[in-house]
Amino acid sequence: MIKVYGCAINGIAAAVVTVEVSLLPGNKIHIVGLPDSAIRESQMRIEAALKSNGLKRPFKRIIVNMAPADIKKEGAAYDLPIAIALLVASEQIQVDNIEEYLIMGELSLSGDILPVKGVLSMAVEAKKAGFTKMIVPYENAKEAAVVEGVSVYGMKSLKDVVQLVAEEEVFPVEKVDYHDWQLKVENPKYYDFNEVKGQWNVKRAMEIAAAGGHNLILIGPPGAGKTMLAKRLGGILPPLSLDEAIETTKIHSIVGKSNHQQGLVAERPFRSPHHTISDVALVGGGTFPQPGEISLAHHGVLFLDELTEFKRSVLEVMRQPLEERVVNISRAKFSVEYPASFMLIASMNPCPCGYYNHPEKDCVCHPGQVKKYLNKISGPLLDRIDLHVEVTPVQYNELSSDMKSESSKEIRKRVMEAREVQTSRFNDGIAFCNAQMDKQQMSAYCKLEDEAQQLMADAMGKMGLSARAYDRVLKVGRTIADLDHSEMIQSQHISEAITYRSLDREDWA
Repeated sequence: MIKVYGCAINGIAAAVVTVEVSLLPGNKIHIVGLPDSAIRESQMRIEAALKSNGLKRPFKRIIVNMAPADIKKEGAAYDLPIAIALLVASEQIQVDNIEEYLIMGELSLSGDILPVKGVLSMAVEAKKAGFTKMIVPYENAKEAAVVEGVSVYGMKSLKDVVQLVAEEEVFPVEKVDYHDWQLKVENPKYYDFNEVKGQWNVKRAMEIAAAGGHNLILIGPPGAGKTMLAKRLGGILPPLSLDEAIETTKIHSIVGKSNHQQGLVAERPFRSPHHTISDVALVGGGTFPQPGEISLAHHGVLFLDELTEFKRSVLEVMRQPLEERVVNISRAKFSVEYPASFMLIASMNPCPCGYYNHPEKDCVCHPGQVKKYLNKISGPLLDRIDLHVEVTPVQYNELSSDMKSESSKEIRKRVMEAREVQTSRFNDGIAFCNAQMDKQQMSAYCKLEDEAQQLMADAMGKMGLSARAYDRVLKVGRTIADLDHSEMIQSQHISEAITYRSLDREDWA
């Protein structure tokens, strides 16, 4: 009996799987250990790949056991470990140290090794489990090499793997150039704010949102620049740290969206799903659970354009992830958890025709239509959005002006300074920015001056703010104070924060 080691994916984590092969009298293959249909079909791929490379399937009764047997195994990535186990068991190759390797890869009929999903999670688990060597498809090698302490071999064919494990040929260990990755992180490829004319108030709100990790909604008529502004937000967010990049890459790797050329994700994700998206596609799930758009936006931005066009059921499933920053998907026999710490940026028209509150054009909607239109977004969801910003059309004199706008690089510098203040403030690992503060942290860090407290009391009474909206105003005020290098939250900070609760005003519509 021969043992070869692979990995199974659960959520964004991995678990070591032992592939045991035993040869008995007979001529059939039995694969046990909760394999799915792709694994059961592997015997035909393996047999053709062996023959194409001058090897042969043992003419024995072959029992392949994938342990632990209570974990469901999915996908074609077990082709390679099963094939190597068969060759070692039938003594077609002599290997003394096969237990040092963790092996994963899909085989084509010609014996080529095809890329697989979730390799970074597998590499993290391989290091944790004490493996010193790892064999993966060539396209996945840079991704796995991110994990230090494990020698990663990127293989192109079954023949190469046989020569490697039999020590017939020396293959290079994959390396990652962190300097090249760091340059890409520090210079993200996003649209620049210096291309935007006017809209100073919106740029200011987006700077605050980026500095504190706050959610933001833009309300304005068609053509005012809501989508254009949202697409530039990524350029002012602070760069990804190595830990953030690894966690983000894990999620993208599981769904097969990782970049094989650079290994790690270098830019903060910016996801913009269409309004016809289903709730499962947004939050994740399915028969075989996969991360949804909110998890793919982890450590980045989820942009929902034309928010009122999304189905109400789709928007309501976001309420819990917005608070807890994780998605729990439960099934009868198992459950998985996907991280979902993202910034929500949304845009919408103020009414069906789009011209309610427009400075020049008349709205043709009945007052009841405006109210009904706004009611498509529930109160609890709006409460979870920190900044409500009205976007008005840019005037001709601003559009035609030659005056240079501030660049994203300059705004990003201020954002990073504010984030550094927050990083030193939250050193307990519970929160990483102001938007993530809990009640205890708010009590410690959101101290108001007397005049600011009076402003807050007046706003609560006149605007009818909920307790959650009160917390959001305090957090935004804390971020404005950080941008202003102020230890205390002063009256002008709270005053500005209150102006970003437009949709909470009873007279708005």
